[in-house]
Amino acid sequence: MSVITVRYDGGSSGSGPLTFGQDNMILCIRRDDPDQINKHAVWPVPPGTGVPEVLAVLRQLAERHESLRTRFPAPGPDGEARQEVHAAGAFRVTLVEAGPDDELDVLANELARKDRPVGFDLAVDFPIRYTLLTRDGRPVRLAVVVCHSGADGAATSRLFEEWYTLLSGGELGPLSAPTPLEVAQSERTPVGRRRATASLRHWEKILRTSPQAVFADSGLTGPPGRLATLAIRSPSAATALAAAAQRTGASPSSVLLGVFAALVAHRAAQPRLVIAALSANRHRSQLANHVGSLAQDALLAVDTGAADLDEVIGRTKAAALAGYWHSTFDATRIWELIEDVAHLRGSRWARQVVVNDLSMTIPDAAAQARPMPYTDPELSWYPDEEVPVRVMLNIWRVRDCVELSLHTCPQVFDRDDSERLARGLLTLVEAAANGPVALDRLTGLTGLAPGVREGEWVQVDGSWIDLAAVRDLLLQALGADTGPSAAVEHGRLTARLDSGARTLTPVEAHRAVLAGLSEWQTAMAPQYYVIDGAVPAEGTGRDGGVTDWQTRLG
Repeated sequence: MSVITVRYDGGSSGSGPLTFGQDNMILCIRRDDPDQINKHAVWPVPPGTGVPEVLAVLRQLAERHESLRTRFPAPGPDGEARQEVHAAGAFRVTLVEAGPDDELDVLANELARKDRPVGFDLAVDFPIRYTLLTRDGRPVRLAVVVCHSGADGAATSRLFEEWYTLLSGGELGPLSAPTPLEVAQSERTPVGRRRATASLRHWEKILRTSPQAVFADSGLTGPPGRLATLAIRSPSAATALAAAAQRTGASPSSVLLGVFAALVAHRAAQPRLVIAALSANRHRSQLANHVGSLAQDALLAVDTGAADLDEVIGRTKAAALAGYWHSTFDATRIWELIEDVAHLRGSRWARQVVVNDLSMTIPDAAAQARPMPYTDPELSWYPDEEVPVRVMLNIWRVRDCVELSLHTCPQVFDRDDSERLARGLLTLVEAAANGPVALDRLTGLTGLAPGVREGEWVQVDGSWIDLAAVRDLLLQALGADTGPSAAVEHGRLTARLDSGARTLTPVEAHRAVLAGLSEWQTAMAPQYYVIDGAVPAEGTGRDGGVTDWQTRLG
């Protein structure tokens, strides 16, 4: 193993405020583990390429893209975070010689996975770490670990496409997408500010009115942990998907999203879903080729209570269009909104169902370079990953061969159910190619059964909750001397507490319960508190003595 330092000089420099996407990702980087934020990939090397050519192309990419030369110093005295583009700098490439019997893709992926949990210093580090595998001194694979502040998944795909083009002897055209500094400037124009305000309203409506938890059943034992990862590949599904798209008038991605929504709602035994769609801003044509981080969620509210799958596909398509249009926002204000709504509703929204559609960003060269699967469909299990969701669908390829991957929480989907979900997606795509599919046939077609609710389950404010879990939450948050009870009274979740020797106000109780809510996925904080038998008067605000939280929702 050896390390080579590569120096570059891009010639351009500058500084300015963060883009909304950068700000969003930096908040996540400073809050979450690097393994959840950093991304890794393995890039093939064209035959006949030498180490000097590889290093020259990596230098050219650094000089071409300002995002790779951007650093994020600590906020200044005014508290404002900024981005700084440096004209010159350096990065390192680690060289690892592969043995004659090593499986190159496996080895490269293993090296990248080991490097992924190592964090980046945003103020200093180049945002990509490179490990170049060689065999007999010739480059054969490049393992990359990418800091999400410098490039999101789509931008990483764009970098790979340029890398492969240059090493194959091709030329790159001039950059057409705006730089991060230009994106930040456009976001602060009157038009950009109106778009951000509209996005905030879109999120507020969904957060206030949709179910806060999609999955609510007796199998949940706590927050998601490590998720199983299942890859799905099927050439025949690509043919069926094209036919289903033509018949329904939806894009292939919209068909897949509708099928996924129908199956998730079926498994959750709840027709109304909230889905977070990643890479949302890539659907804006002017940003499709942007190299940087546009990672902001589109929030989709989908009602799958329909007669057939065609109707769900249509509803999902409409929800996606609305979500993508409203996916440019001030991340700090969104998190404030999430906390405000949690205070009001007694439940905090979390990304339980996620879709990441990268099918339009994977270069054709990369897709065509992959061999077709040996079986159809081909299902492959990969190492578990730390992903804070209940289920996530990644759409990698929709033409010639459908390629998907699923992350599934074992509390909701065991391995058998995960495979049923995967095969069910393909089965419903094939069925949708031939005509409308009645939703009451889902169990028979896929073998995937709805979740089970055993115990004291009730529906409050659009969400299913377990009253036993609410009592346990109250006990943990407020102490054993409170003697809590919880019941739905007059349509609102009411807690009756005994404060014991201490003085306890409803506001204090509510804040304490919300603070512990994240550990209880099947509970919510009460909307009304009765302490020591006293029935309070109506309050008027977050900090007014006693507040009837349900009335405040209006």
